[in-house]
Amino acid sequence: MESQVNTSNLAHDPKWQRANTLFDGARNSADIGLVGVPAFETCLSKSSANLTPDAIRAALSRYSTYSGANNIELNGLTFSDLGDIQNPDHEDGEKRVATFLKDVRKNYKLLIALGGDNSITYSVAAGLWPDLSKVSLITLDAHHDLRDGISNGSPVWRLIQSGMLGKNIVQIGISDFANSKAYADRAIENGVTVIYRDALRKRPISDVMAEALEIAGSGGREIYVDLDVDVCDRSVAPACPASVPGGISADELRQAAHLAGSDIRVRAIDITEIDSSLDTEDQRTVRLAALLVLEAAAGVAKRKN
Repeated sequence: MESQVNTSNLAHDPKWQRANTLFDGARNSADIGLVGVPAFETCLSKSSANLTPDAIRAALSRYSTYSGANNIELNGLTFSDLGDIQNPDHEDGEKRVATFLKDVRKNYKLLIALGGDNSITYSVAAGLWPDLSKVSLITLDAHHDLRDGISNGSPVWRLIQSGMLGKNIVQIGISDFANSKAYADRAIENGVTVIYRDALRKRPISDVMAEALEIAGSGGREIYVDLDVDVCDRSVAPACPASVPGGISADELRQAAHLAGSDIRVRAIDITEIDSSLDTEDQRTVRLAALLVLEAAAGVAKRKN
């Protein structure tokens, strides 16, 4: 799929490659595969999250391909934009997701899935791994997502019900006054490791991610990472309907994406819960999401080195 991003109003410099150009062209195999999963129909609140994958692709044009802090040039990797999975909601949509993703783990070192709401954490993980008992999950999220039913509030519970072991799940950034005691108890009852937002005021995100990767990846298990952007403070994620004041910083989430990408056991990352139609004029939420793509890619470059 060739990039449809319009950069005609942006400055052109042959020595300053724009990050969206990394995804020009589709490849049957690559280091990184990008896919849009524009789910929104089962969202607990009205959402236009289906608009977000293309908004993130457009925001990539705002950034370069070079990480100076790590001396990493991303054009040394191979990328492929697999396009969007059409109509991914409900049972029939989830079947389309599974069919689409059938060979992804074989052909790409890392899949980055652009939501869409958080329901895609279930459909993408279940589509990638037929046996969820052998897979682990790390979520960065203000919410447990352990609700009953089918919605953006239930993907973690659905994964557990489908065979993922609670002891293989780590949740980071769970916020006060954004969850009920019933679902906090459900996390405990199922052996989920919960690292509350409060803990991140005392520990660096690098330390927390190291712990999460050690728990989730124990025994060499493959890992799925859910970056629910509403884990961030509402000032930096206004396009996330459920973000709260006092969430983690944009920089902490960027670090988490980088650390996830650098771990060979992490095979897929999703970026969810952004409704681009609600973003500020400066597009701060979708621009953060684009940086999460690039941070994860820089992490993959570290694997190669």
